[in-house]
Amino acid sequence: MQRIPHANRVITYTFDALAGLPVRAHVSTRHGGVSPEPWRSLNFSVLRGDTPERVRENRQRLAAALGLDAAAFVHCRQVHGTGIAKVDGSNAGQVMDGSDGLITDTPGLPLSLVFADCVPLLLYDPIHHALGVCHAGWRGTVNGAATATLWAMEAAYDTEPAQVQVGIGPSIGPQSYEVGPEVAALAALHLPDAAAALDYANGADANPFFDLWRANAQLFAAAGVPADRIEIAGIDTAQNTTDFFSHRAERGRCGLFSMVAWLED
Repeated sequence: MQRIPHANRVITYTFDALAGLPVRAHVSTRHGGVSPEPWRSLNFSVLRGDTPERVRENRQRLAAALGLDAAAFVHCRQVHGTGIAKVDGSNAGQVMDGSDGLITDTPGLPLSLVFADCVPLLLYDPIHHALGVCHAGWRGTVNGAATATLWAMEAAYDTEPAQVQVGIGPSIGPQSYEVGPEVAALAALHLPDAAAALDYANGADANPFFDLWRANAQLFAAAGVPADRIEIAGIDTAQNTTDFFSHRAERGRCGLFSMVAWLED
């Protein structure tokens, strides 16, 4: 990914693979906002104690950095599920209930999700000029939020997996994400190759470390997305709290960063 400083001190990251394509996606950092500690400073959540006024100002600042209208952003009321909402211009400014993903073929409509260790997923179909974004924590990952987004695009836009460009954004990394036996059991049940996504570095009797990046890449590959069309950012939020919020590393005392994506004309 490429790190981009903006004129108003907002800093974002964007996927290298999108260069030259008529689609934009930016993952925000915690820089350039107005929120105090522990949400310093570009926080997009009011559910962790920050004020609505500061969060609104942060949204305005991110929108200004990206040349967008904050009032047009489409959001999700995320539930760690696999629900995907199809949206168009009539949904501008709305919050889609019970969804963790959004798909659209409407140019200029900004799709926005929030994160603090969970995985930002982006899908772009260059043939049908369609876009999907998804929020995948461990629940969303093992339950197939990645493929749910892909299938929704197939149903809505005739998207062919072999043509899709995927971006897997900053999230908690494989060296930071120790999980319990219940998560490992679900991963073993649902993933194409759970052994490759679970690392028992501390011994077979210890809790494993879960590689959410590899797990989601597996799901996309199993659904027909070529490996060379899957970009993994490789940025561990738990080890990069200077740039990103991390629920685990900061023990819940943090804000949420955002991924905003839209189609160009």
